[in-house]
Amino acid sequence: GKCELQRVLGRAAGGARRTLSVEHSLESSKSKVLRNAVHVEEAEVEKCVRDVMNEKKIEQRDTGFKENLHLSLLQISGYKKLYLNVENLRKVPYDSENEEHEEQLIELWNLLMPHENLKARISKQWCDIGFQGDDPKTDFRGMGLLGLVNLVYFSKHYTNEARQILSRSNHPKLGYSYAIVGINLTEMAYSLLKNGALKSHLYNMVSGLPQLEHFHQFYCYLVYEFDKFWFEEEPESIMHFNQYREKFHEKIKGLLLDCNVVLTLED
Repeated sequence: GKCELQRVLGRAAGGARRTLSVEHSLESSKSKVLRNAVHVEEAEVEKCVRDVMNEKKIEQRDTGFKENLHLSLLQISGYKKLYLNVENLRKVPYDSENEEHEEQLIELWNLLMPHENLKARISKQWCDIGFQGDDPKTDFRGMGLLGLVNLVYFSKHYTNEARQILSRSNHPKLGYSYAIVGINLTEMAYSLLKNGALKSHLYNMVSGLPQLEHFHQFYCYLVYEFDKFWFEEEPESIMHFNQYREKFHEKIKGLLLDCNVVLTLED
């Protein structure tokens, strides 16, 4: 005698399994009120829950249903908002006239190369941390400021790991361009967020609204795991990068298909 939403929300455990089922149930509903619920803004979630309960003739005193739907709608709206925030950061081009941008770039150098002074803003030294030329701004074209913010976040929150991976990236046979690969992995994280593949991970990881911080954390996981993957695979040369990147991408997509997945780099 219960509707589909009641059955889904009656499940004890929260997380991706429940929220993905709620999302699917709402999207495929004949009712406009229910279909619109997946596009609700955070501020309107409470009213939306009441509207859904009225539409489905579920008593307002059913607090279990109310709380669980509220939580699922927060996660659904939070995911959409997170994507917009990430997209907005990606759209900001790196600007060498912008003091904040320049400060972040210098911070990246200082975090990765604490014992070596950067002799000039335009310098061949940038190649030491894996940029292509003597001015890193050209390497941020594809991912904009997002690429830099990710690199800085990893270096700041996992400084030892970042320096270790930078050191490994200088391997005489299996080396790769640390910063360039880092920006490439930003693109991977961004595309997984954009196509919805990160939903299971984020719905399991955050019981409320996923934040930019959670996206950066996932990026850190990718950098750490890609380095491990690259050295395990032992590619013949960097010329095969795209092939191995794709193989790694498929591996991550496979892991994200698991409803119970949480991919984090533990401190």
